[in-house]
Amino acid sequence: MSNLGLNNRNNSGQRLGITEPISLGGPNELDVTKTQELEKFLAAAGLYESQEEAVSREEVLGRLDQIVKIWVKAISRAKGLNEQLVQEANAKIFTFGSYRLGVHGPGADIDTLCVGPRHATREEDFFGELHKMLSEMPEVTELHPVPDAHVPVMRFKFSGVSIDLLYAKLSLWVIPEDLDVSQDSILQNADEQTVRSLNGCRVTDQILRLVPNIQNFRTTLRFMRFWAKRRGVYSNVAGFLGGINWALLVARICQLYPNALPSMLVSRFFRVYTQWRWPNPVMLCAIEEGTLGLQVWDPRKYPKDRFHLMPIITPAYPCMNSSYNVSSSTLRIMSEEFKRGNEISEVMEANKADWATLCEPYPFFEAYKNYLQIEIAAENADDLRKWKGWVESRLRQLTLKIERHTYNMLQCHPHPGDFSDKSRPFHCCYFMGLQRKQGVPASEGEQFDIRLTVDEFKHSVGMYTLWKPGMEIHVIHVRRRNIPNFVFPGGYGYKYVGKDKERKIDGSVRCSHPIKTLSSSGGSPSSTEAEKIAIEKIMSGPYVSHQAFPGELDELEDDVEYKNQVKDFTGSTKGSSAESSKANVAEEPLTTTSGTVPCTILSPNGGLEELEPAELMPPLSYGNRPSSTEQKKPIIRLSFTSLAKATGKST
Repeated sequence: MSNLGLNNRNNSGQRLGITEPISLGGPNELDVTKTQELEKFLAAAGLYESQEEAVSREEVLGRLDQIVKIWVKAISRAKGLNEQLVQEANAKIFTFGSYRLGVHGPGADIDTLCVGPRHATREEDFFGELHKMLSEMPEVTELHPVPDAHVPVMRFKFSGVSIDLLYAKLSLWVIPEDLDVSQDSILQNADEQTVRSLNGCRVTDQILRLVPNIQNFRTTLRFMRFWAKRRGVYSNVAGFLGGINWALLVARICQLYPNALPSMLVSRFFRVYTQWRWPNPVMLCAIEEGTLGLQVWDPRKYPKDRFHLMPIITPAYPCMNSSYNVSSSTLRIMSEEFKRGNEISEVMEANKADWATLCEPYPFFEAYKNYLQIEIAAENADDLRKWKGWVESRLRQLTLKIERHTYNMLQCHPHPGDFSDKSRPFHCCYFMGLQRKQGVPASEGEQFDIRLTVDEFKHSVGMYTLWKPGMEIHVIHVRRRNIPNFVFPGGYGYKYVGKDKERKIDGSVRCSHPIKTLSSSGGSPSSTEAEKIAIEKIMSGPYVSHQAFPGELDELEDDVEYKNQVKDFTGSTKGSSAESSKANVAEEPLTTTSGTVPCTILSPNGGLEELEPAELMPPLSYGNRPSSTEQKKPIIRLSFTSLAKATGKST
């Protein structure tokens, strides 16, 4: 047990990070026990691959490395290079992402990068000759090149292992076998696609260099990824955080507590980020300007950077904000989850909660009274994949528009996954929880009409350049009790009984209790207060005073992302939670022949919360492209009037 937490770089006196650590304290017996329980919990959750699968992945990577070496020699000879250069010609395969970090699970894909010489082009040679070679191999299946993506990629399965292969063309005639991609010099004369493709490897390797104990970092990150998926906050495309973001947040905690074991690192993760005052940036190292003139994140120079709500900065040149997708709604949701995690972590120290309690799935479909349901459909699987990828890339715009147009008074909670009704082929749904901003009293007769907001969103989606007949989108309002059963595991919905909120899942009923009813002990007041002071200190950096209030964001940050997504027709949802539940129950529409079905809901503050559900877009016939002019009486109106006025009773 005493070996746990050793092999720590901090023991050599080397400081990692831009500030001093908060604590150099090592583990006690309770930390050792809790860490062992944590590791057992992760294993029981099926988060580790088998030895057989690990060997299979290594064999696939070795085979892929051989293939690109054969490929680069073949194209070198075809381009007329002399025989010496042909023999010296080389290409190399690097890994990055969760596989390189060592936190991937069973069946996860492998992010890979092929680095080639200056004469091996991306368009003709990588997406041409290499694609042809792979297509002729029987062990390669589901080969799908995406040359026009923001980061061009070739996706395929090799002997059953999913591969995402990027390409970087360096300015070298010969790629050395011992090439170090972390050196800034390899970016010299590189095109934008190459810089972006190299970024994944460079950031991943830099993270591993900047954490004091790699094994403790991996265990902690593996847990935090699992926790984030269970709590519904793991999705870059939905405006939450993706894999690289969680890795950077965990790495910073490892720097601040260099001698801590994973159990304490998880606890301190929640403690630190509960107190973190965004938009103070999280950085693993100082931002270097570099010598190549590439733009780095700096709100003092660049106005767009001032609108970032939750900046998490990558540590490799050019340093960038990896979390620009975060909106005020998703930041609020994640902050609430950090607070919940901190409360449960304190309870766990008194042995009144366990790791399973911390990772209890977020009850999304019982958390709100009202939801938006965004349905999409297509004529075949390939069209749906493309249409789905495009719509997903625009869903975050709906959240941003609703926030802006209601002055953040109507809050949105996008679900990070999609759901499918198996009885309806080539169809899937997305959901978004809606609620009035908490803690603000409702004004008499106050209404939020988001018809134009939805119309703008629909118009944005309709701009898809690869639109085909059959690609449809419908947006409707559904109340909690009308949520379709196919979103629940086993096809069972939620059931409410008495004062205790019970939910029925897979035919079983269990009661969910609020965490605050449990008693907590936490650390001693003096140590906790010292940590608070230390956390405040590490947030006093040069970038804070330059942050701007994002009240009128007006797509400033989204211009670049929009252009990138227009290019990306892959249907990829990387970084989003795909763990959605499916069943065979179709949803009954909430409309009648006369139009909308009004619903009146008593809100907790005594006001009358009225939502009039209707399809925000009429059914589309095949061959008709989505158009904002086709909308018939789209109404979602949030109305707050006094209870006395609504019921006709005197107060």
